[in-house]
Amino acid sequence: MAWSGETIDRRAFLKAAGIGFAAALSPRSLHALERADAVYASGFRAADGSFGIATVSERGEIIDRVALPARAHGMAFSSATGRTVAFARRPGTFAMVFDPSRQAEPIMITAPEGRHFYGHGHFSPDGAVLYASENDFDGNRGMIGLYDGRNGFRRIGEFDAHGIGTHDMTVSDDGALLVIANGGIETHPDFGRTKLNLDRMEPSLVMLDARSGALIQKHAMPSSLSQLSTRHLDIAEDGRIWFACQWEGARNETPPLAGWFSKGEDIALLSLPDETTARLANYVGAIAINRRENIVGLTSPIGGASVTLDAKTGLVLSEDVVREAAGVAPAAHGIAVSSYDGQFMKTRSAVAWDQHIIRIK
Repeated sequence: MAWSGETIDRRAFLKAAGIGFAAALSPRSLHALERADAVYASGFRAADGSFGIATVSERGEIIDRVALPARAHGMAFSSATGRTVAFARRPGTFAMVFDPSRQAEPIMITAPEGRHFYGHGHFSPDGAVLYASENDFDGNRGMIGLYDGRNGFRRIGEFDAHGIGTHDMTVSDDGALLVIANGGIETHPDFGRTKLNLDRMEPSLVMLDARSGALIQKHAMPSSLSQLSTRHLDIAEDGRIWFACQWEGARNETPPLAGWFSKGEDIALLSLPDETTARLANYVGAIAINRRENIVGLTSPIGGASVTLDAKTGLVLSEDVVREAAGVAPAAHGIAVSSYDGQFMKTRSAVAWDQHIIRIK
């Protein structure tokens, strides 16, 4: 997700939400909101097995909840409209648009026949278009679905993602470019979440014209890293695109797990210290950039780690043990991290946070 670096304070959120929103909150939730300097959203599984999206303070206190029919994965947020979208976890077929301020009723999007969502998407800067990563599973190709953000989120078109296993995607700050991480893994809903081509993966990073869908550039992983699944993305202030990977090859190998590229430039794979690579356990589950501090956050639920890098040099600034580390997003200072076992920054809740969190305003 792109983040402009402005402080998202509770007064701005309350002003946008209106008196009715605050009045509907429990005293405990209202107290959490009043203390919050930033507000996030994340999917969760409750103790009773139900699923939802929660708005959360920067301390990790739950402010509000919206029920979901099944498990969510990633989210998109429009600063222009205030709308947030939760995408179903692959191979789910729903995406739910909701207003964190509760000024509008939720809208449910259903993937067209022969498609499922891949769990990620992004808004155009003006909120007019929602782009969603999708799988044309019978055609074995990734697609980007286009949905009208001004007219009930009806489907208005699609672009070829020029790869398979299309996962995360983002949009340049000026809205001109779509950047796509094609994980390279073939799946089909008939086989659930089974990965069908680990011996012939095709991971790639793609840049499209956001208006026409025309291919601008494509970077395939070198043959020696064909099992390095390119999964998640974020864009730095200078336009550098950071990406994070998950290794599907032999467990005793230690490939690079992150890197960057820019328009007109080839990819640069990041060489991390051996101990950091080992701590990430060949699996980076989420990535986010704090533009104000020019740092990159990585999390690994398998390694139980959170790592912070300098966004200019790629040098490791800090490493923390975070059991079942999940989501990551820019904080007022540093990086906000959640975990599958209910930890969100300084607070533990009776929920299992999902793999991604997003900062909203």
